[in-house]
Amino acid sequence: MSLRFHQQRIVAALSLLLTACASMIPPAATRQEPAQITTPRAFHEAIDLGGRLSVYYQRNNNDEALHGSFAWRQDTTQTTITLLSPLGQTLAIITATPGGATLTQAGQPVKSATDVNMLTAEMLGWPLPVADLRGWLQGFAIDRDGRRFTATPRNTNVTTQDGWQLRYVNWQNETSPSPQERPKRIDLARYTEQAGEVSIRIVIDTWQAH
Repeated sequence: MSLRFHQQRIVAALSLLLTACASMIPPAATRQEPAQITTPRAFHEAIDLGGRLSVYYQRNNNDEALHGSFAWRQDTTQTTITLLSPLGQTLAIITATPGGATLTQAGQPVKSATDVNMLTAEMLGWPLPVADLRGWLQGFAIDRDGRRFTATPRNTNVTTQDGWQLRYVNWQNETSPSPQERPKRIDLARYTEQAGEVSIRIVIDTWQAH
């Protein structure tokens, strides 16, 4: 056989080998679409919330616990909180405005003060930071260094300027009018001279922004 014939056979064999190798190369991976980005959460001045509340504190060196539900309504000028027993009885109604606060309990005269947080601590026997919860319930706070904090499912813990430790435990998705993640359960903890170690668990079941 001629040299040229051998060269042609070699070229043909190489062509077959390259074809076979090409068929063995896996197809390119399908390009994945990026995960949907949720809309940044906005602060709402006017909201109605409903949910459950559990409080653990100390009174006269004895452990105390309170369980129930709550209704929360706020707008630009007023915040109103109704605390309810597990059976739905009204335990207290707290109203706060820029000019002061009132607290009403069944069978007792209405109490008033200029500072709603001081009023609730005095009358309830445990601190309920109403003024701060306007932002905390929506995932916004000021940390111990005076910086703005926005909670997310990946950024859940903060200690505030007045010593409250906040932990955003669970979240819920809001699909309308735009995708957002909102706090579902918030745990608060702080030591106080009045009530010892205080732990408050808030679970938000209903949410309506205005």
